[in-house]
Amino acid sequence: MPVNFNTMERKKNKEFTHLGSLLDNVVRAIRHDADVEMLQIWNLWDSAVGEEIAKNARPAAFKGNMLIVNVTSSPWMQQLQFLKKDIMNKINDAAETDLISEIKFKIGTV
Repeated sequence: MPVNFNTMERKKNKEFTHLGSLLDNVVRAIRHDADVEMLQIWNLWDSAVGEEIAKNARPAAFKGNMLIVNVTSSPWMQQLQFLKKDIMNKINDAAETDLISEIKFKIGTV
């Protein structure tokens, strides 16, 4: 049934709502569990990996239990290979579940 926005009552809200707080509900309503898990990883990424890594690497996709991470450069990709196990442990600890068992790094947009 189409929504008629002209007749829809609008609430006046003087406070802004952070988009991230809305995304979880939207994703849960329209997508499957892998997308919800990816959103969870996005939400905890910066605090789990730290500021320096977060500036140079971002989660890009989630396939099964494998996380694909875009990295800014080859040197960063090599450095993160050495930290792979530690990053997986930090993410799984922050998520309080074993979300990922493998990480693949690739050069891409961060």
